Amino acid sequence: MAREPKLTTGEKAKVAWYVARMAKRGLADDRLTGGRVHQRDLERKVERVIEQARAREERDAKKNGRK
Repeated sequence: MAREPKLTTGEKAKVAWYVARMAKRGLADDRLTGGRVHQRDLERKVERVIEQARAREERDAKKNGRK
Protein backbone atom coordinates (compact mmCIF):
# COMPACT_ATOMS: atom_id res chain seq x y z
CA MET A 1 0.00 0.00 0.00
CA ALA A 2 1.36 3.40 -0.94
CA ARG A 3 1.95 5.89 1.79
CA GLU A 4 -0.49 8.75 2.17
CA PRO A 5 0.82 12.16 1.15
CA LYS A 6 0.60 15.25 3.33
CA LEU A 7 -2.34 17.28 2.13
CA THR A 8 -2.37 21.05 1.84
CA THR A 9 -5.16 23.04 3.43
CA GLY A 10 -6.95 23.35 0.10
CA GLU A 11 -6.68 19.61 -0.55
CA LYS A 12 -8.02 18.85 2.93
CA ALA A 13 -10.96 21.17 2.26
CA LYS A 14 -11.75 19.44 -1.04
CA VAL A 15 -11.63 15.99 0.54
CA ALA A 16 -13.83 17.15 3.42
CA TRP A 17 -16.33 18.62 0.93
CA TYR A 18 -16.52 15.36 -1.03
CA VAL A 19 -16.89 13.28 2.13
CA ALA A 20 -19.69 15.57 3.32
CA ARG A 21 -21.46 15.13 -0.03
CA MET A 22 -21.10 11.36 0.30
CA ALA A 23 -22.65 11.52 3.77
CA LYS A 24 -25.49 13.66 2.46
CA ARG A 25 -26.21 11.16 -0.29
CA GLY A 26 -26.16 8.35 2.23
CA LEU A 27 -28.66 10.14 4.45
CA ALA A 28 -30.92 10.97 1.50
CA ASP A 29 -31.13 7.32 0.45
CA ASP A 30 -34.60 5.99 1.22
CA ARG A 31 -33.30 2.45 1.94
CA LEU A 32 -36.32 1.02 0.09
CA THR A 33 -34.17 0.22 -2.93
CA GLY A 34 -31.75 -1.80 -0.84
CA GLY A 35 -29.56 1.10 0.24
CA ARG A 36 -27.76 1.33 -3.07
CA VAL A 37 -26.74 4.93 -3.51
CA HIS A 38 -24.14 5.66 -6.20
CA GLN A 39 -21.09 7.43 -4.77
CA ARG A 40 -18.33 6.19 -7.03
CA ASP A 41 -18.03 9.57 -8.75
CA LEU A 42 -17.22 11.27 -5.44
CA GLU A 43 -14.85 8.48 -4.45
CA ARG A 44 -12.94 9.01 -7.71
CA LYS A 45 -12.69 12.73 -6.99
CA VAL A 46 -11.19 12.03 -3.56
CA GLU A 47 -8.74 9.57 -5.12
CA ARG A 48 -7.77 12.18 -7.72
CA VAL A 49 -7.01 14.78 -5.04
CA ILE A 50 -4.82 12.27 -3.19
CA GLU A 51 -2.99 11.28 -6.39
CA GLN A 52 -2.34 14.95 -7.21
CA ALA A 53 -0.95 15.47 -3.71
CA ARG A 54 1.29 12.42 -4.12
CA ALA A 55 2.57 13.76 -7.47
CA ARG A 56 3.15 17.19 -5.91
CA GLU A 57 5.22 15.66 -3.11
CA GLU A 58 7.33 13.66 -5.59
CA ARG A 59 7.86 16.73 -7.77
CA ASP A 60 8.89 18.83 -4.76
CA ALA A 61 11.22 16.09 -3.52
CA LYS A 62 12.96 15.91 -6.89
CA LYS A 63 13.26 19.70 -7.03
CA ASN A 64 14.77 19.84 -3.53
CA GLY A 65 16.97 16.77 -4.07
CA ARG A 66 15.29 14.59 -1.42
CA LYS A 67 13.73 11.16 -1.56
